[in-house]
Amino acid sequence: MNIYLIVLIILFILAVSDLVVGVGNDAVNFLNSAFGCRVAPRHIILLVASIGVVAGTLFSSGMMEVARKGIFNPQHFYFPELMTIFLAVMLTDIIMLDFFNTYGLPTSTTVSIVFELLGSAFAVSIIKIVNASEDIGMLVKYINSSKSIAIIGGILLSIVVAFTVGVIIQFFTRLIFTFDYKKRLTRYGGIFGGISLTAITFFILVKGAKGAAFMSEDTKAWIMSHVGLLMLYSFVGWTIVFQLLHFLKVNILKIIVLVGTFALALAFAANDLVNFIGVPLAGLNSYQIAMQSSNPESLLMAKLAGKVHTDPLLLLAAGLIMIATLYFSKKARGVIQTSVDLSRQYEGDERFQSSLLSRNVVRASIEIWNAFIQIIPKSIYKWVEKRFKGAGKTVTDEKGNPIAFDLLRASVNLLLASILISIATSWKLPLSTTYVTFMVAMGTSLADKAWGRDSAVYRINGVITVIGGWFLTAFIAFTVAGTFAVIIYYGKSIAVFAISLLAFYLVYKSHKYYNRVTEEETPEEELNVGADSTAGVTLEKLEKRFKKFFSIIDRYFTSSLIAFTKYDRSKLKENLDSAKKIKKSANKIVNDIIFVVKNLPEKEVKKGRRYGKIMGSTQEISYLVRSTIEKLYEHINNNHRPLKPWRNENLLTLANALDEQIKSVLEYFEDVSTFKNVEAKTEKVNALLQKLDEEQVNRLRQKEEEDFSIRGNMLYLDILTTAENLSGQIYHLISVLNKNYLAIMKEEKQGK
Repeated sequence: MNIYLIVLIILFILAVSDLVVGVGNDAVNFLNSAFGCRVAPRHIILLVASIGVVAGTLFSSGMMEVARKGIFNPQHFYFPELMTIFLAVMLTDIIMLDFFNTYGLPTSTTVSIVFELLGSAFAVSIIKIVNASEDIGMLVKYINSSKSIAIIGGILLSIVVAFTVGVIIQFFTRLIFTFDYKKRLTRYGGIFGGISLTAITFFILVKGAKGAAFMSEDTKAWIMSHVGLLMLYSFVGWTIVFQLLHFLKVNILKIIVLVGTFALALAFAANDLVNFIGVPLAGLNSYQIAMQSSNPESLLMAKLAGKVHTDPLLLLAAGLIMIATLYFSKKARGVIQTSVDLSRQYEGDERFQSSLLSRNVVRASIEIWNAFIQIIPKSIYKWVEKRFKGAGKTVTDEKGNPIAFDLLRASVNLLLASILISIATSWKLPLSTTYVTFMVAMGTSLADKAWGRDSAVYRINGVITVIGGWFLTAFIAFTVAGTFAVIIYYGKSIAVFAISLLAFYLVYKSHKYYNRVTEEETPEEELNVGADSTAGVTLEKLEKRFKKFFSIIDRYFTSSLIAFTKYDRSKLKENLDSAKKIKKSANKIVNDIIFVVKNLPEKEVKKGRRYGKIMGSTQEISYLVRSTIEKLYEHINNNHRPLKPWRNENLLTLANALDEQIKSVLEYFEDVSTFKNVEAKTEKVNALLQKLDEEQVNRLRQKEEEDFSIRGNMLYLDILTTAENLSGQIYHLISVLNKNYLAIMKEEKQGK
């Protein structure tokens, strides 16, 4: 039995890890709306979600049955076979969910656990059928095949229904409230709040009461038989309460969003906790049952099909781990950010690139829309356009900071997700919580015109990528879990240790990779542009963006020149792959400056600040660096001849000179009095470039055949020209900042 005790220990170690990676992915279900509209400070949002998670653990005991008997029939499996299935499931789950978290893609933990159970049970069942020389038709004895069909149907149903309902309801909600919704809340706020909280109350009752360990069966039955009456009282009561709160100047939308966040967090813990600890608990139950037998290895696990009470302390411990993950997991923030970015109201740096499919979808949509507006009356079209006035404006919070979407859309997101999940649960339809919340958010963003002509191809491709990942989840989970089960079945203890080490190694590597690709993604201070803001105050914060930008430039440009002289292809490839950080940092600066210009008071804008020149120089610097790295890599990747040693020596000298210039810029951002040093370093670069150019001309005039290479000469001259342009743009940018902005900032600090 020692090996099975070790397997059980591994299962619970994996359970803790799975809680971390699982919550990292599922946090998007209940946090994206609250974070997207910034309904409250981060710690308040997480506190509300944490209370919901703790409450949800009290409702989750009934869901633990799924892991033990929902997918397969345990009475036909021996104890060693079930432990093989459970271990294969958990190893697969932690690897797969961590992969999705690393790339910031939301997926369904329910779908993953179901298809992992199905895949591993299928593999073990096939082995049993072959060993017993049974007919393949006997597979139905072991596997509950209808469950997989229901889950696949649930994926399709979730995507179509949630997106369609999101578009329709948000469209009519915006028609009623418009983007200037605060004025309309006086008339309709009470009713809207009543509907929202009634739906959320219904959601909590329907989703929570079924699995509540602290409720008697009579209480549950009474609630289910009086749902209609409870909802009527709830609607009337909440409507009165919210109307009174609005008259008392309380922002009722904030209450709706926070209560909705609590409700979805409760549902997540109540229903999805089984995805993370259900299998280890099933393994514990199996071990306890087997220990009572004199011959555990030949024991059929019929007792596992019965009801088993789950220790509330285990559920509470799992809830505390989930809460810790919410607070500390960087990957959870990445998954949430993906959902928020795809639904944000304003344009900016897009996470996903365009694709052929997304471009065709946009073209087709434009043609359909153009045809549609031809057949509707112009008066109706103009009225609708008037109601949607303001759709293209950047949404800001009370402090003037840009937010992804407003409180009204966040409320609709939570309202619709609650209603759809509640209805699906009451009708026993297998809708996925992840799919519903994500697709509702995408539908409401489309209705709000968040997907404009300049962002639609990127947003649509992002949605397609996420949806594609959902379907891959089922296939990968089934295949990998089945493969692991076969290896463990035949490999015994050696396979257990080998695959366990492999799983932890892959997770370790993914964390290393994630930390490497996000090392530049340090949190930045938010812009705060209110009615009384000045250019100096806002650009003092932009100064931090510039420091980060030039740090990245210095890191990748000079190291690329050095790598090129060493003919180091791998380093150049690494820099080329990381060059997107340069573009992203530049785009962030440009987007922030645009936001500053759009929101600064008119008196500040009229002072003639050269915002356009700053944006142009920033983008040009970004382009010059990225294009140079690409050319250097292309030369080596195509196996062209290395440059002559004297040229490489010149490039190293140039790299050092540019490094000194950029470092002087970074010093300048720390102390504006060092501008003279920037001028001196720039002059040094110019003098060096002039010397190198003259030397190149003299070399060519000598007509040294052994020194002649068309490609080498073209690339060398291109590098010199690019370096001259880069140095000039850097100096010009700092000059503009010094003359127009940092001087103003200094005056403001001195109270002038």
